[in-house]
Amino acid sequence: MDNILIKNVRMINPVHASDEKTGDIYIKDGFFAPPETAGTDAIIIHGSGLTAAPGLIDLHVHLRDPGQTDKEDIISGCKAAAAGGVTTLLAMPNTVPAVDSPETVRYILEKARNADARVLVVGAITKELGGHEATDIDALYRSGISALSDDGHPVIDTSVMVDAMKKAAQLGIPVTAHCEDPFLAGGKVNEGMISGQLGVKGMPRAAEDAGTAREIALAAAYDLPIHICHVSTATSADMIRDAKRRGVKVTAETAPHYLMLTENELLRRDADYRMNPPLRTEKDRLAMIEALRDGTIDAIATDHAPHTPQEKADFVNAPNGSIGMETSFAAAYTVLVEGGILSEAELLQKMSLNPAKILGIRGGTLCYGAPADLMLYSKEQWTVEPDQLHGKSKNTPFKGLTLAAKVRLTVCGGRIVFNTL
Repeated sequence: MDNILIKNVRMINPVHASDEKTGDIYIKDGFFAPPETAGTDAIIIHGSGLTAAPGLIDLHVHLRDPGQTDKEDIISGCKAAAAGGVTTLLAMPNTVPAVDSPETVRYILEKARNADARVLVVGAITKELGGHEATDIDALYRSGISALSDDGHPVIDTSVMVDAMKKAAQLGIPVTAHCEDPFLAGGKVNEGMISGQLGVKGMPRAAEDAGTAREIALAAAYDLPIHICHVSTATSADMIRDAKRRGVKVTAETAPHYLMLTENELLRRDADYRMNPPLRTEKDRLAMIEALRDGTIDAIATDHAPHTPQEKADFVNAPNGSIGMETSFAAAYTVLVEGGILSEAELLQKMSLNPAKILGIRGGTLCYGAPADLMLYSKEQWTVEPDQLHGKSKNTPFKGLTLAAKVRLTVCGGRIVFNTL
């Protein structure tokens, strides 16, 4: 842990959307402290030309550890996180074995102890993510989980889902829902004109929309909170917007690829552009942007899903998923800030402050006494080159694109974990 003094840096504190100033930031013993208390032992970083912001909190990450560490592991995934300004991440439970036992939870937390980002573990709602048989949530909680989900799969048994929502509310942790009707799902790309051109089975928007409708209905009926993962359709956004107006305790996230890309990318027949939910239409893309602008969607998360080049070589049979932590801020900044949709502070609310609130943790602020999670970024153009990225897998849908902001330094808990200054 380092004592660090960042001098003459532009600061954005998203606790207040208009809170922007230039000055010094002091980090002491892992927390933000008044700069005037800095000692002579502090590491000096000159911040001129850079912007300081709270470290990002990614609500949706697949670390593939245990069980698929040829794709990613906890250490490599956290290196990618740090390179993208992510200081806290929520690790999803679809590992091998699934995170359905205290032993697996403890394995992840122990391995993450010295990683370059803070790893929070999601416990499975059902055993082996099978959708029917409930896990021992109390035991998972005692072992250290921070949320519940069967992500990658819907919880098929609705009564099990309700019980999990009730238990999570008692414990003060969120339930994050992969919204998908399994009887409508199963396609490879968005169902529509492009799937027809490709001759590939499509996945209808209705699969996501039906899942979203169920989770909102449960939250409304039982007055319980629910968090909707990776929203990608205009109809799901409309349902979430309506539910919020009615006072339903629903929060939601979308991902940068749904803001920047559409199903037209699939005409490349490149499986790096295949994920679940799939890339949708331009109408859906614009709906995601509007939902972020008006507050319907609370957060931007990556759904970081590493796969090997060998797996992704077959367009039709490749597994779904793309990596995203290292490009998430830059891509979102390019679309939303450069595009005049959100201010920098509003973007950081979506990527840091609001995720902290959803998780019930401290974060998303540069205020004195808060944990010293911070990134420094520059406003500069750079082109995404997969071989230059820090994780094991390179399956990015942003390859070759020019983005408008670049993370230059990341501090996690008072420790410098990434630095290209």
